[in-house]
Amino acid sequence: MPSINANAIDIEYDTFGSTANETVLLIMGLGSQLIHWPESLCRELVDRGFHVVRYDHRDIGLSTKLDRAGIPNLALIMGAKMLGWRPRVPYGLLDMAADGVGLLDALGIAKAHIVGASMGGMIAQLIAAHYPDKALSLTSIMSTTGHSSLPSPRRDAMAALTAKPVDPNDREAVIQRGIQLYKTIGSPGYPTADQVLRMKVVRAAERSYYPAGRARHLAASVSAPHRRRLLKSLDLPAVVLHGEDDPLIPVACGIDTAKHIPNAELRIIPGMGHDFPDALMPVFADAIETAAKKSR
Repeated sequence: MPSINANAIDIEYDTFGSTANETVLLIMGLGSQLIHWPESLCRELVDRGFHVVRYDHRDIGLSTKLDRAGIPNLALIMGAKMLGWRPRVPYGLLDMAADGVGLLDALGIAKAHIVGASMGGMIAQLIAAHYPDKALSLTSIMSTTGHSSLPSPRRDAMAALTAKPVDPNDREAVIQRGIQLYKTIGSPGYPTADQVLRMKVVRAAERSYYPAGRARHLAASVSAPHRRRLLKSLDLPAVVLHGEDDPLIPVACGIDTAKHIPNAELRIIPGMGHDFPDALMPVFADAIETAAKKSR
């Protein structure tokens, strides 16, 4: 896969389809690599006439790792935010939004359909708000405005997200931690077969295992101010897609997101949790295509 320097970091990315077509920029969630965007979805979008770009965030996958930033103290960050102070973090979501825009600029892409999942949805919202000239449409998937009044993750889901392997130096322990996370947050209506799930976790772990980056992503997410006011300023087609059974970012968060984006279309999917089940690839592609068509 190629790499390009943008926003003073090296960003690993790959593409699908012809650059003659409109671009869809796929922005993945917390601690997740570009390969967590299923190739089947990328190829489905190509079949629908799009050029697709997916990439590794800073601090994850094969992009630049910010080792010198250290491991943030999440308890102190959350405490500062509760007191109304601005927490000190290595970087914020707006910095990560600038990475995505920098990648588009480096690739010579003037505008794109911005698609984000989970933390990636938060970043996509920021791109749409702060870089409106770059965004043709917005598709926010399993994401949130981040407002403090919204429900928290289910306890077991948050525990699975923040859990550490029994032995971080043991390959099988790392794999088991990843499997347990997916089993906890996955879609109850569209379960992934154990063998397939293990293959996905092994592939990600062998490509890059970097928990420090995931910790800094989490710090960026929890320290971010809510985006309700920003979303009200948006003037572009938007589709908000959320799983009815999401244990990590409850469906109320998706409803709130759609409520604060003018004329946004809300799609709630029964049986969907916080993952990308193969059976729902046409559903994700339909949401992205619908937002894109409204921009034409």
